[in-house]
Amino acid sequence: MKKRVTGIGGLFFKTKDPKAAKDWYKKHLGFNTDDYGCTFWWKDKEGNDCSTQWSPFTEDTKHFEPSKKDFMFNYRVENLKELLATLKDEGVTIVGDMEEYEYGKFGWILDNDGNKIELWEPVDKAFL
Repeated sequence: MKKRVTGIGGLFFKTKDPKAAKDWYKKHLGFNTDDYGCTFWWKDKEGNDCSTQWSPFTEDTKHFEPSKKDFMFNYRVENLKELLATLKDEGVTIVGDMEEYEYGKFGWILDNDGNKIELWEPVDKAFL
């Protein structure tokens, strides 16, 4: 397998009031927020358009389960299907099934501390 993680795809966290969090970050830090949070655009070293997502979630979200943490990291990967198979062979806990959307493929694993990690094989051009 050539590459595994290629960058940070997003930072997701729980908050009492996601709208208030988005408004605060927009007002004080200039985040260009929408319903999902804020998308940061950048170019990789080959000049390709890439994005990193920042998203507040409600305190009662089930999206981070089975982790009990108030956050979840999302990492960009090159070949999700191959990576998930490799990680499974290495004894890493896979959570759920891979999901595919027009903006990419998603899979989830648990790290050695039980933190849920989202792996994303992005289709960045779907956001442009």
